[in-house]
Amino acid sequence: MTLDHLTGGRLPLFVFPEKMERMYGPSLAGAGPDFDIAAMVMTLITDDVRPALDGVKMMLPLYIGGMGAKSRDFHADIIGRMGYAEAAEEIQALYPAGRRDEAFNAIPDELADGISLVGPVGRIRERLEPWRRSPVSNLLVMGPRDETSLRTIRDLVLG
Repeated sequence: MTLDHLTGGRLPLFVFPEKMERMYGPSLAGAGPDFDIAAMVMTLITDDVRPALDGVKMMLPLYIGGMGAKSRDFHADIIGRMGYAEAAEEIQALYPAGRRDEAFNAIPDELADGISLVGPVGRIRERLEPWRRSPVSNLLVMGPRDETSLRTIRDLVLG
């Protein structure tokens, strides 16, 4: 048996939809039409974007600076392929040194915003467009716990 394309799917932890090619391009080059990419995305409907972005940023220092080996850290590598290699290196130096607040502050807002869907409904609707143009076939929504938010996000995603 020979495989001329990838079958099955992928479950990436971090996806910045506008940067998919740069992040995963070579590994998805042989993906067939039925290849499923189910991306996890932190989602929060709120009128106050700043605390929502900070909530996304709170989880990133551990992944970027506290997991993996300094010589080979998958999470830091993927953040680098998004275009944030300098921030990843800084976080990898700060987080293990116990300088957690500085590691948090080293995460660019653009990174947190790019991998999440946070803000008012209209903003989330706009931010869904890059996801629709990306090779992502399913969104695994993380964050909302109340039925109203879940229904609203479902309706936004399904259009």
